[in-house]
Amino acid sequence: MADPKKLGRTLDEVMATLPAERRERIENAVAEQLREIEGLKALRQIAKLSQAEMADTLGVKQPSVLKIERQTDLYLSTLRRFVEAAGGKLELRVELPGAGQFVLMGVGAAGSMTEAEAGLRGQP
Repeated sequence: MADPKKLGRTLDEVMATLPAERRERIENAVAEQLREIEGLKALRQIAKLSQAEMADTLGVKQPSVLKIERQTDLYLSTLRRFVEAAGGKLELRVELPGAGQFVLMGVGAAGSMTEAEAGLRGQP
């Protein structure tokens, strides 16, 4: 049987053979991808909050947090409250061709989450 140490190289060994500029581009791309998360459940988990803790902060019941996390189409005000309950701040960035990036202000302003937004209708 072949020695496993001779069968391949580690990622660190491969990266060490690359030019510094290419290593930096790869490391920056990896760091950017690690900053991207998939959905509100992941955001809540990064904030180290349970659904019950998030519900308490939002003033809703735990099943409502589950429903919000599963939704793919949210009111911006609901998203803003969820992000703020996790300890974050929501910024809406818009990029227009030839005009650059802008932060859109006054959209989804913080306010009271309605029962419809929280998914409380019909729940005990």
